Amino acid sequence: MESLNHEPVTLTPSEVLEYLFCPRYIYFMNVLGIPQREEKRYKVLRGREVHREKQIRNRAYLRKKLGVLKREFNVYLSAPRHHLRGQIDEVLTLADGSMAPLDYKFAEWKERLYRGYRTQLVLYGLLIQENYGKPVNRGFLVYTRSQNHVVAVEITPQDYKKAVEILRAILDITRHGFLPRRTTAKNRCLDCCYKNICV
Repeated sequence: MESLNHEPVTLTPSEVLEYLFCPRYIYFMNVLGIPQREEKRYKVLRGREVHREKQIRNRAYLRKKLGVLKREFNVYLSAPRHHLRGQIDEVLTLADGSMAPLDYKFAEWKERLYRGYRTQLVLYGLLIQENYGKPVNRGFLVYTRSQNHVVAVEITPQDYKKAVEILRAILDITRHGFLPRRTTAKNRCLDCCYKNICV
């Protein structure tokens, strides 16, 4: 797998999600330094509360359901060679010797895995591999608004390659300060906190 050159800039999976929503988020946040004021958004705040609640309630239940040998909670990891850092809700050690990230989502399961959620799991997998030296071939999402429905997501070498390419694209915007093309999904502009300054 190709890694990025050493530079002091580090990115979080949340920044990657913003980039996937619209590449211009990175320009406004990282180049112009304009915050998105997410503390005012209900779903963000409620999601954080649910994270805390579920981690307390479901510790024994999920361990049994997924066949997990060991669980670590709120694990902060960094992978300097990929310019990546982040906190993982749970790091799981599985019976087959592999490891896996588990992420809680304050969302409903709608029979569809969104690209952003998948990419976030892949980035967490990258962090785990870098720090634990164990293979990560899958991750888990828990949809808290669908009675804690658990979805297992396979992670392939191609997924890791794509994730590194996305990190490279975000670093290019951050380092060189150019205004990228906006998302082609116009409906996303309606709910964008930067819509009044995006030309």
